[in-house]
Amino acid sequence: MSERAAISIFFFMLVLVLSRAAILNPVVDEQKRCDFPAIINLGDSNSDTGGYAAGFYPPTSPYGDTYFHMPARRFSDGRLVIDFIAEAFGLPHINAYLDSVGTNFSHGINFATAASTIRLPNRIIPGGGFSPFYLDLQFLQFQQFKSRSQMIRERGGLSASSMPKVEHFSKALYTFDIGQNDLGEGFFENMTIQQVNASIPDMINKFSANVKNVYSSGARYFWVHNTGPIGCLPYVLSAFSSAEKDHVGCSKAHNEVAQYFNLKLKEAIVQLRNELPSAAFTYVDIYAVKYSLFAEPQKHGFELPLVACCGYGGRYNYSAEVLCGGTIRVNGTEIFVGSCDRPSVRVVWDGIHYTEAANKFIFNRISTGSFSDPHVPLKQACQRTSN
Repeated sequence: MSERAAISIFFFMLVLVLSRAAILNPVVDEQKRCDFPAIINLGDSNSDTGGYAAGFYPPTSPYGDTYFHMPARRFSDGRLVIDFIAEAFGLPHINAYLDSVGTNFSHGINFATAASTIRLPNRIIPGGGFSPFYLDLQFLQFQQFKSRSQMIRERGGLSASSMPKVEHFSKALYTFDIGQNDLGEGFFENMTIQQVNASIPDMINKFSANVKNVYSSGARYFWVHNTGPIGCLPYVLSAFSSAEKDHVGCSKAHNEVAQYFNLKLKEAIVQLRNELPSAAFTYVDIYAVKYSLFAEPQKHGFELPLVACCGYGGRYNYSAEVLCGGTIRVNGTEIFVGSCDRPSVRVVWDGIHYTEAANKFIFNRISTGSFSDPHVPLKQACQRTSN
């Protein structure tokens, strides 16, 4: 083979490789930064900034003690990932839709409530079970808020300035973090792993339907978290103590279900991109970041990752009989279930939710775009991808 022919073949192969890379990695403008005037969130307790507290029972001390120095209506000792997202854009923390008294919604709104599911749950609070504000209802609340907020702005008065401008609805970043409770409902209602897996396509279909509805209402920029490693959380580990563990100590089967959910969710996001080309979708692999905290805690400055910081009893310092902030009588003595000494080095706060330190670590990783599809940083999430 001549040298000229060899060079030609080399460049042909180089073009082929680069073309394939472009197909696998959507192209984005690295210089473009987004200026989201508001954040609109739908989800569960991982991003609830007060919805459950307003609708049902507010968490008590030591919830909120680390950052807010008081219960701040969040299920953590401090800030959540959604709080760090707001801070990244220079926005105040977004308030809950249900937390209506004296609330400013001009910079965004949060429809998430703890214990929320994608699908209508079989049992709802207060009769045990899950939040009645499942994703369909969160969307309906969003629709009502959009309409009524503009009526208030048109009428003027003191409340007008606390409502978002109409253009904010098309320019806002719409964040989703939901699905963990749908899996949990199946597990705790004695469904087999296979049965929970079989129910996942319907969960994803319901999720996609709501995203399309939000899009039809004007949304264009979507930041979607997948679900975390539920098999690493004390509330699952203590309830299913005989489950096979992986090398980290997490329940292997329960995490595999979460991974299957995430696979189907990612496929749905790809389909939504095809169906809604005017929208920008960022799929965020929050599972990988959270699992790294359980797999390599010391590397990241954490310890005892499987043990709840605020809890009581057993190997994982968690009992469904008495939760963080509660009291229990032991041998005639009443014991308050409080925080561990150093929540700043702990991963799990109360057996179900993460500490502020873990949430900050998670945010710092996902905001770079390294765990996103496409690989765009949070501040470039307004970009539509092109192949």
